[in-house]
Amino acid sequence: MNTAPRASEAPRALVILGQPVAQSLSPVFQTAALNAVGRAVTYERREVSASELTGVLATFRQTRTGGNVTMPHKQAVYAACAQRSTAAERTGAVNTFWWDGAALVGHNTDVDGIRATIAALCPHGIAGDVVLVGAGGAAAAVLVALDGVSDVSTRLHLVARTPDRAVVLVANTALAGQQRTVLHHSDSTTVPWSSVSLVVNATPLGMRDGDAHPVPLALLRQDCAVYDLVYRASGTEWVHAARAQGLIAEDGLRMLVEQGASAFECWFGIEAPRSVMWEALGAVVPPANAPRAMRGPGNADT
Repeated sequence: MNTAPRASEAPRALVILGQPVAQSLSPVFQTAALNAVGRAVTYERREVSASELTGVLATFRQTRTGGNVTMPHKQAVYAACAQRSTAAERTGAVNTFWWDGAALVGHNTDVDGIRATIAALCPHGIAGDVVLVGAGGAAAAVLVALDGVSDVSTRLHLVARTPDRAVVLVANTALAGQQRTVLHHSDSTTVPWSSVSLVVNATPLGMRDGDAHPVPLALLRQDCAVYDLVYRASGTEWVHAARAQGLIAEDGLRMLVEQGASAFECWFGIEAPRSVMWEALGAVVPPANAPRAMRGPGNADT
């Protein structure tokens, strides 16, 4: 299911906006993709403070510069857009932008990246309940992505320390008007884990060595899939531990590539060269409908 908008005129230059942004891998695989299809377009990192953002966007209109947005500017760019896709509206965030005449257009391809990863982890559909840990912006993208890979009979358990925030999240992503059963938990101990087939971490836990696991792996049944939105070059400890326990587990690398590929297709209206993007990151292209690292211990991160 891909109803993503397309730019009426391809950007003349591309950037990724954020603060900090030096660690971003987007220029690495996007530049490789641009070269592969023969587009003479640059893709650069641009560190921008909140106070600079409005002025920077104004200059981009003159230069027809599009690009991506990372933290902490996704909500601010959303507010600046004159036109927004459905995915952007439902998540309240923009990570991909371009210009349609004088109008700034915003889209959210994080949803596509998450949906692709969930489909890879659960190629035959989600057989049981889903647990989502977190109630921030990343969690909003997960909720919207789940609409495309699970049916309304799948119960959704939201684990968030602030229940009121989780209620607002469900309402803002338009889940409240659907028939899906949504259950709220202040911690993971009240989740009926025997019925859960997918658990997703949408919190920052895992970005640093020594971080606590978002969910204790001892709670999970053996056929439960584990998805950590956090991406680290060395892999997160939670994903390492899950694989060592024999669980299918994936980190945020596929999301990174797939959201970038979707953005590329929005800008240029052609299929993104995904294999080139993976190779630029030094990663093995995963087979269709299979997680990047397969079940069981002994799998090295790519």
